[in-house]
Amino acid sequence: MRFILIISVVMLVLTALVGPQFFFTVDETQHVVITRFGEVQRIVSTPGLKSRVPFVDTVNILDKRILHVDVIPTSMPDQDNQFLEIDAYARYRIVDPKKFIEKLRDETTAASRIGQIVISQLRSEIGNKKQPEIIGGQLVEIREDRTVVEPLLEDDGTATRAAITRRVRDASDEIVKAPENDFGIEIVDVRIKRADYPAATEENIFNRMRSKRAVLADGLRAEGDEQFLTRTADVDRRVEIIRASADEEASELRGEGEGEAIRILAAALEQDPELFNFLRTLEAYKVFLGSQTTAVLTANSALFQYLQSPIVPTPAPTP
Repeated sequence: MRFILIISVVMLVLTALVGPQFFFTVDETQHVVITRFGEVQRIVSTPGLKSRVPFVDTVNILDKRILHVDVIPTSMPDQDNQFLEIDAYARYRIVDPKKFIEKLRDETTAASRIGQIVISQLRSEIGNKKQPEIIGGQLVEIREDRTVVEPLLEDDGTATRAAITRRVRDASDEIVKAPENDFGIEIVDVRIKRADYPAATEENIFNRMRSKRAVLADGLRAEGDEQFLTRTADVDRRVEIIRASADEEASELRGEGEGEAIRILAAALEQDPELFNFLRTLEAYKVFLGSQTTAVLTANSALFQYLQSPIVPTPAPTP
């Protein structure tokens, strides 16, 4: 019994060690290429448990799904010889596993070759375009609440940036399918993730932007000062006009009042000149008799006529 148990354990261990050399599994998302000494023997694309010749056949697993390739960020000159840091990616699908294994061997090599092809095609496209076309829009206006950017379109209505990546995709796909290459893949998509100035020139660009904003701010400030002075001068002019008009009107009213007072005084004098003279004399008495001023007058001065011999008014005759 003990011998049988030992034999069973040994068989299980041998199966665990040797079994993977006889069998392998294929997932529904995979292509499996069986090679023998570097030569492709067969391709398995249906899922399930499969067998192979142990210790001789090699299982190469490839993904059926769309694969992603991050292109190395590269500095590229545009039409105006202004360098931009282009960061892009590509996506591809394996359509012929046999050719893929024969030409590229694995996905790492494929990513490197595809990246080189995409960079080359991007460089050609970027070199023939201006920065607004690469970005896909141009700055129109800067407002307090938002920045207005006008999209740039091709003749067919496609955004310029999308048109660039579409041409790069088509050109790259033609290269990988060319007879001299024929990698067994197709380029599904190419996109630009980022198009920025290189780090070495960013500070200069920021300095120029700051200088432009400073000039713009100084201009707006000078315009504001000019408007302030203009409006202040206009207000001062209006104040002077209003004040002059008020002084003129006051002088006219004062003249009219004085004229009216003179008229009333003249009318009163005409009615009783002797009474008026008497009242004026009394007012003169209030001025000099109650003060500390010494006045030397003759005894027959007209100022004392009402003190010496007051005149009793004669009653008016009854009609």
